[in-house]
Amino acid sequence: MLPLKQPPPLPSPVHLGSEGLDVVTQPESTRAAGGLLDHLVAPALTRVARGSRDDNSPQEPWHLRNMISKSRWKLLAMLALFLAVMVWYSISREDRYIELFYFPVPGKKEPCLQGEAEKMVSKLFGNYSREQPFFLQLKDYFWVKTPSLYELPYGTKGSEDLLLRVLAITSYSIPESIQSLKCRRCVVVGNGHRLRNSSLGEAINKYDVVIRLNSAPVAGYEQDVGSKTTMRLFYPESAHFNPKVEDNPDTLLVLVAFKAMDFHWIESILSDKKRVRKGFWKQPPLIWDVNPKQIRILNPFYMEIAADKLLSLPIHQPHKIKQKPTTGLLAITLALHLCDLVHIAGFGYPDAHQKKQSIHYYEYITLKSMMWSGHNVSQEALAIKRMLEIGAVKNLTYF
Repeated sequence: MLPLKQPPPLPSPVHLGSEGLDVVTQPESTRAAGGLLDHLVAPALTRVARGSRDDNSPQEPWHLRNMISKSRWKLLAMLALFLAVMVWYSISREDRYIELFYFPVPGKKEPCLQGEAEKMVSKLFGNYSREQPFFLQLKDYFWVKTPSLYELPYGTKGSEDLLLRVLAITSYSIPESIQSLKCRRCVVVGNGHRLRNSSLGEAINKYDVVIRLNSAPVAGYEQDVGSKTTMRLFYPESAHFNPKVEDNPDTLLVLVAFKAMDFHWIESILSDKKRVRKGFWKQPPLIWDVNPKQIRILNPFYMEIAADKLLSLPIHQPHKIKQKPTTGLLAITLALHLCDLVHIAGFGYPDAHQKKQSIHYYEYITLKSMMWSGHNVSQEALAIKRMLEIGAVKNLTYF
């Protein structure tokens, strides 16, 4: 009896050509089972590998599961791709936000170009604004009566005689340490909650001129806000009761006069006259230990152009509570005229829906307190963003 002739074994692996199909390797158990089993299994493996297009041939159940599994992986891959695109888009938007309104604190001093801020000032306020003095001077009210078109806070009309007495006991000069600088690097430190845990204190202290606002404290917050104060803008109700604790001995205290009573208050303090107690929305200090030679009276011109050029506010307003710029926006306006490089920190208010978020880094006070202040915080936010966009100022904190 002649032995049965075994069919040749199926080659392993099975190469499927250049159609982009997968390579199928013959299982080890199939090779060991003998030629007959190989002869029966090989065509099935070949059909599966090639994805048989014969519609009449029956589909094996495990092949169906394989197809379903592959479809599921395709869906998951598409979903992963979609999520990756969304994350990329979100990051790119955030990068643009950071590029426009925030820049990291440099390890070294940023290069300062003389006249850099002056170019920006001409775009915002016009060239004529660079010719105005920063502080009011006695000579402009003693020998002649300097005419003013507007009353306080945009001019001195009607307050000239009172102002004359104040200017006789204060000063107007800019310290030589600032005047002698070839290029002035300045930072305006706002009072915003965003300064908390910012660790910006060391960076802030490195600027040539550090401008602070109102009664914002330094003691106890040095790590976040620094300890150096070149100028502090204030009005009577916002004056700190003990300025020697929060300011340096050479700090200039710059009075921003909103009303005639503000001149009455500073005169009574510096001349030790009977204190003025009425006419303020909040009682200002009655005892204020300061050196009169460190006091400056801000030129109301800067209040006028901040209102007109940045906020588009009418100078003549019929309402009892008139809209006016904040001390912060006023300080930025002043810095743009005084300095060559202007950075800001701690500006911006919480979103409207964050009603319980504090607006200051040093005390709990909410946005509700601004309701009757006469300040349009939304309009000011747009003005600051515009200055950031054109590069007039840069931000040390997010905005």
